[in-house]
Amino acid sequence: MALFCGFLGYVQAQEESRLLRFPAIFNDQVVFTYAGDLYTVSVEGGTARKITNDPGYEMFARFSPDGKNIAFTGQYDGNTEVYLIPSEGGVPKRLTYTATLDRDDISDRMGPNNIVMTWKDDKSIVYRSRKKSFNSFIGQLFIANVNGGLSEEMPLPAGGFCSYSPKKDKLAYNRVFREFRTWKYYRGGMADDIWIYDFKTRETVNVTNNEAQDIIPMWFGNEIYFLSDRDRIMNLFVYNTETKETKKVTHYTEYDIKFPSAGNKSIIYENEGFIYNFNLATQQAEKITIIIADDLISGRNELKDASK
Repeated sequence: MALFCGFLGYVQAQEESRLLRFPAIFNDQVVFTYAGDLYTVSVEGGTARKITNDPGYEMFARFSPDGKNIAFTGQYDGNTEVYLIPSEGGVPKRLTYTATLDRDDISDRMGPNNIVMTWKDDKSIVYRSRKKSFNSFIGQLFIANVNGGLSEEMPLPAGGFCSYSPKKDKLAYNRVFREFRTWKYYRGGMADDIWIYDFKTRETVNVTNNEAQDIIPMWFGNEIYFLSDRDRIMNLFVYNTETKETKKVTHYTEYDIKFPSAGNKSIIYENEGFIYNFNLATQQAEKITIIIADDLISGRNELKDASK
């Protein structure tokens, strides 16, 4: 008992971590990026476990529909590509091979190349690539297979964050990717909307159609959740595909919601550097308290040889 109490005191003494980015969730398992590496943690919070160690950046992790694998965008071999790793950790497998772009970095206003968007099924990973864009400003959607081989180009001239309908016969998606841009509160022709593409009829319908940014659709049943700054701060909204009605479901007033992703029963996202989980059944969000047990080598002093 004394040892257990001592352990609790040690955990509580550690500082809660922030700057946790690009989260994803499956059941009670969460994966996110911190300081360029991937970590996993329980949805209940606690000490996170590091599952990648590469000097490059690993980001936009997404669980497969069965929860057994994680697809992510990584820089293991220099340029930014799509990789696959078991959800419990293991050796990453590279799935895409593309030329390096001049603008291919997490800090660039266009964002990195080959960003993992979602899974179509347990074998097919949808990612956004700028490999066919002459000026690298236009993104298109491709599908990579977990067993390797050439990627399949989706039948859309441009695309970004996206989500399949439950029957996989439709796709909610963004045409213009602005999630990395610096034009906060922008209103104009480059503000994005949510579009629905029907794979059978090949028709595309704009379901948001306003001057604000409406980005990152997430399809659950007959509803599509998405981010919008129509009330200035980025919050979650939901569009009902049957009634055509849109309503606001979160009400942050200070910091934007950033990079949400759909789980099998909730939506997880960043806000104020923390990670929150929005329960679809209760329509309530809870902050996940996460601790990084690390030596934080990037934050300590370093000796350099200055003789030359």
